[in-house]
Amino acid sequence: MKTGSDPRFLPIIFQSIPHGIFTIDESGLITSFNHAAEQITGFDADEAIGKRCYEIFRTDICRQDCPLKRSVRTMEKIEDREVTILTKKGEKLVISISTAAMTDEVGNVLGGVEMFRDLSLVIELRKKLEKSYVFEGIVSKNLQMQKIKERLPLFAASPSTVLIEGASGTGKDLVARAIHNLSPRKDKPFVTVNCSALPDNLLESELFGYVRGAFTDAKKDKPGRFQLAHTGSILLDEIGEISPAMQVKLLRVLQQREFEPLGATETIKVDVRVIAATNKNLEKEVHEGLFRDDLYYRLNVIRMQIPPLSERREDIPLLVNHFIDHFYRLQGKRINKISEPALAALMTAPLPGNIRELENAIEYAFVICQDDVIEVHHLPPQYSEIKRHPHDVSKVVLFDSAERDVIQSVLKRHQGNRTRAAKELGISRQTLWRKMNRLGLTA
Repeated sequence: MKTGSDPRFLPIIFQSIPHGIFTIDESGLITSFNHAAEQITGFDADEAIGKRCYEIFRTDICRQDCPLKRSVRTMEKIEDREVTILTKKGEKLVISISTAAMTDEVGNVLGGVEMFRDLSLVIELRKKLEKSYVFEGIVSKNLQMQKIKERLPLFAASPSTVLIEGASGTGKDLVARAIHNLSPRKDKPFVTVNCSALPDNLLESELFGYVRGAFTDAKKDKPGRFQLAHTGSILLDEIGEISPAMQVKLLRVLQQREFEPLGATETIKVDVRVIAATNKNLEKEVHEGLFRDDLYYRLNVIRMQIPPLSERREDIPLLVNHFIDHFYRLQGKRINKISEPALAALMTAPLPGNIRELENAIEYAFVICQDDVIEVHHLPPQYSEIKRHPHDVSKVVLFDSAERDVIQSVLKRHQGNRTRAAKELGISRQTLWRKMNRLGLTA
């Protein structure tokens, strides 16, 4: 920024701009403070001038990595960085800041200028928008997931068996829990069994229980998970992993809702809503002779397929913000944002572990990050490889690449229909068209 304007108009312009603006000299002292800055911070210009900016804004970033000081030192322009300040009344306020160095006509540094704006309304609207994409703990704006969420109340109202298919880490357990919570059984037990975690003999006793004396260590009767879930719901997770012998025993429970505990002679009848989940394609398993067809058809009454995160990358920013809020409440650290390069690194990463892997990445960042913004170097090593890209790869290029991937994926899902794609992305058709032109995309 060079000071070459007509000095008669500078005070008028300075005071009439709706954004807060202040300047500092080479020693870091505030030299001017406009009306908007007074209104946003609560400090009068007389109180601010002559002070250092951290005395007015009172945020840790001022001491650790002050953007304005960095601009003065390196001539780097910093744009739209979100920080949380304390107003004069001691209230937390999120603002967006942009900084630049001030130089004279020959390039000598005279100080710096910072422009900032109150993001309270933006943050509130953003939270309301994000809440509209959260339903029973499921966070998504993806069209396929939206359709699933719309049908969940209908599925929940029915007593029919549900089969949920999807890769590991896609949130099948959340969908199962949502079905139970929305059902007439919501106040009854919800019992979960991981069918892949136990060998057959232990899984059988876990599911059906046993009576005293059924085997050496059976000192007393123990009810099984089906019995514990009576009048409620049971989730049979990873059901594709059970053996053929166990498939036969499970088939009887699904057909007749009855079983005998190990060592028992009497049959127990149960009223249980069965929800099964698997990361396998059970139809393919049936064709290959690895899963009983009669059991499959018993399970496959209501079938739901949860798409992997690679097919719903538009959900990554929503999920990242969701996890940041979660760990913020859990750990109490002041982290409240992720930088564009870090978000771009996550959006362009393969993420084979799906939502679970994304959550782990954010939890790792909360351990490493000592600032209020998660940067690329705070992410696990497999994502921070982005730091070793050539220097000419800017954050804009990285974010554009991630945005291009999302738009291409959504357009492909809608066979190039821009109206439906824009609706899924939550933007207008005109905005989508502008983004496509900027990114060099065609329908």
